[in-house]
Parts: sequence; C-alpha cells; structure tokens
Amino acid sequence: MKRGVKGKASPVAVTAQQARRHGRVTAAHGRHYLVEADDGETVLCFPRGKKSEIAVGDEVQWARTGDQGVIEEILPRRNLLYRSDQFKSKLFAANIDQLVIMLATEPYFSEDLLGRALVAAEANELRPLIVLNKTDVTHAVPAARERLAPYRALGYEVLELSVRADPKAATALLQPRLAHQASLLLGQSGMGKSSLVNLLVPDADAATREISTVLNSGKHTTTFTRCFHLPEGGLLIDSPGFQEFGLHHLKEGALERAFPEFRPLLTGCRFYNCHHLKEPGCAILEAVAAGRVSAQRHALYAQLVHESEQQIPY
Repeated sequence: MKRGVKGKASPVAVTAQQARRHGRVTAAHGRHYLVEADDGETVLCFPRGKKSEIAVGDEVQWARTGDQGVIEEILPRRNLLYRSDQFKSKLFAANIDQLVIMLATEPYFSEDLLGRALVAAEANELRPLIVLNKTDVTHAVPAARERLAPYRALGYEVLELSVRADPKAATALLQPRLAHQASLLLGQSGMGKSSLVNLLVPDADAATREISTVLNSGKHTTTFTRCFHLPEGGLLIDSPGFQEFGLHHLKEGALERAFPEFRPLLTGCRFYNCHHLKEPGCAILEAVAAGRVSAQRHALYAQLVHESEQQIPY
C-alpha cells in the first residue's frame, strides 16, 4: 500500500475545471474508499450520489475535491466476486485472477464454505487455489488431507504449509503462484489469513493501521477489505473473515456449470431442461448413485438451487 493518504474533510462538488483521473480502489469500508492514482498517490474518496456499490480492485475515474476525491465512474469490470442472500449482497473484490481459499488443520474448517467458494470461483472463471495452513499441528494433518482428497481428485490444487512454523517454505510455495496476479484471499476467522498477509507483505501491519485510521474517521477497525502490492509483483486482496457464503445471485444454469464434475454429464440427461434434483433419466443423479459424483457435492448443488429460488418476503 502506497503512502500519502490525504484528508478528512467532507467531500464537496467537483467543478468543471477539475479533471478526472484514473485509479484503482485499494481499500473499502462503508462508503469510504481509498483510491490509488496511476502516479501512486492514494486519496480518500467518496462515491458521487447513489452509485452502484464499489469494490476493492475496481478501476475508476475520480476527481479531486480539496484533500479528498469523488468517484465519478466505475470502469467496466472483468469480474466481480460477491456473496448474497435474498436480502443483501456483500462485495469481495473486482478484476481478480484467482481465488486463494485459506484453510487450516485447526480450528475445524467448513467444507460447506469451501464448496461455495469453489463454486464462486468456477462461476467467475477464476483460478482457485486451496491453502492448508498449520501443518505443524501434525496430529490434525491426516484428517484434513482426507477431507481435501475429493477436491484434489477434481483437479483443485492444494498447498500444504505452515506460515508460523516454516515461513521460508510457505513463501517459496506461494510466491510463484501469486506473482503478477490479482489474488483474493478468502477464509474463515482463525485460519491464519493475517499471518499470511504479514509474511508476504512486509509492511502490511503499518499499512493496515494507516488505512484503518483514514477509512474509519480515526477509529481503528479491522473489518475492511484492502489491497496490497506484492514485492515480486501482483496484488493480494485481503477480506475480513466470514462464516457464511450465500450465492443467491447464481441461478440454476450457472450453478450446474460451476461443478466441474457435472459438466461432462450435462448432455446425457433425458430431458433438456433437467434440474438434476429428482428427474428420471438424469445423468448426474445416476452418477451420484454409482459413486462417480460425490453425494455431498450434489447436496451442496441442491441447496444452492433451493437458495437461488428464495424470494424476498413482503
């Protein structure tokens, strides 16, 4: 994170003489955003009017208003990752290349959250990378490996490391996979995300304190998403830990294609509009019955379809 954060005064109207500038959103909390201009200057900005929600990673056009700035336009996104239920949505990040899913041997990680994160990655055409941390807790490693074996079998890469016990080996594993990529780091609380960020970004703690002060009007907060420049090139976006990952916005057609083990079977169903839930002649249900597709993965698909059909109660 570059230095040079400016100002705390209320934003004012942008005059015609104030030229728009290009920048990238590098931190977000509420309606407070830090924008890094192309020359490296970082400015506290606010959106103009009731614009669409802005995500870390967004490229924007902004204009200065004294010591602060106004975001005038969100430029077209390559992608936008977010979670949602029937009531609200929560943005993670925009314009990313890969999703790094942080797990640990302990505390016990949620396979439901892992499965949902993988579905989100597939639906957004992101490369998923699963990181199993705390392998120094040796008694818990075999069980974690057993739980992750089905995901390895699907072709997902799993890196095993210990950020605290062997930081050098952890860095050697991760650096080649993160270099020159925009990576979003996701995970439950307690998995070691903060330790990983501090390992990969030497000044992360100092930058986080500075961002926190500016974004939250002088009050310390850790509940914001922020973007760090990696020393070897690339961006690492860290988001707050979470315990739920709703995908209400993904409809049935997108969901069935977000399960890679389903895709070769989709043309084998008796009915062209098969829902893969209870229809006769469903190739996916037949594969589940034969053990070729995980019943647990199919149950996640069925749950996500159910959630996507829920309507806002009035």
